Order: sequence, then structure tokens, then C-alpha cells
Amino acid sequence: MNRRAWSGFGAVALLAAVVLLMGAQGQQPEQWLHVRVDDTRAEGEIVRVNLPLSVAEKVLPAIRAHKLAEGKIRLSELKIHDVDLGAILEAVKGSADGEYVTVQSKKENVRVAKQGGYLLVKVREQKKEGTPDAYEETVDIKVPMTVVEAMLSAGPNELDLLAAIRALRAHGDAELITVKERYQTVRIWIDRKNTSE
Repeated sequence: MNRRAWSGFGAVALLAAVVLLMGAQGQQPEQWLHVRVDDTRAEGEIVRVNLPLSVAEKVLPAIRAHKLAEGKIRLSELKIHDVDLGAILEAVKGSADGEYVTVQSKKENVRVAKQGGYLLVKVREQKKEGTPDAYEETVDIKVPMTVVEAMLSAGPNELDLLAAIRALRAHGDAELITVKERYQTVRIWIDRKNTSE
């Protein structure tokens, strides 16, 4: 190749590199779904799952279990003590912020609320109350209402998990679920890190 051809090739290569770099800088980092389970017992396990939401979106339709098919869960398959979960979520979706359910008893406190664009569920339960080995189990759920709406998009009898994952991709970092039991802690969240540390 002559000098002019090399100069033209170099200019095209440099232009391509600049375009690629600009495109890479303009892309949003991948959102990751994290699940972390810590069991503090001597024989307990530590489990870490880190999955890009784009991979979860592709894999979920391929999972077929008796309660899950094509990224959807049929509500009739869920045992929730004769509660129409779909009707409750549909009612909450269009309502104003507020505390919807509060249950307080000697052993358990439950709170369901909508606040700042999130559906909040908090459960506090006393175990073995009045004994030396008493402890508290806690559940904290914080789901963006856009994700709730996406889950309900399949209709009154199904929860669309695939649509929920797509809706999660539009959010920034979010703590979704934390469960603390006597020996085990479960945490589910999304962020742009590819590790759960």
C-alpha cells in the first residue's frame, strides 16, 4: 500500500475508534439482579447469585415449572389464604399514597403502604416470645409501582414476571426484598455492579 492509502486507512480506523468509544460512553451500564443468602449456622451455606437483568429477561421465558410458564405465574397456583392478590394490587395501583393495611398483635406486626411511587410491605414477627432464645423475624419489601403495574399487565389471573424485569431495567439501584430470620438473611436488590459484595 502506498502512503496515501495508509493515511486513508488510518483516518478511517481512527474515526471508527472514536465512534465506538463515544457509543460505549453513551450506553447505560447493565443492571444486575442480586440474591444473597447468608446462613450463620455451623453447617450453613452462603449463596450469591448475580445476574444481568438482560440475561434474566432472556432466560425466564425458558423456565417451565408447575407455577411458572413463559415468564408468568398464575395467581390461582399461589396459595394466599383465599386472598385475590391481583384485585388488591390493582386497587392499590391507582390509589393515592397511604398506609393501607396495618395489623398489630402480640406476636406480629404487618404494614402495607404505598409511598413515593413504591409498594411497601413490612412484617415483624416475634418467635418464641418470653423464652431465653426469643428472636424476631423481619420481612421488608419495596417494589416500584411501575414494576407492580408491569406485573399486573398480563391480566387479572397472572403476574407477569418478565414484564416486571423489563420495568426494573428502567430503575436505578433499588433494595427490593430483605428477610431476616434467626439464622438466615436473604437480600434481593438491583444495581449496576456485577458482584454482590
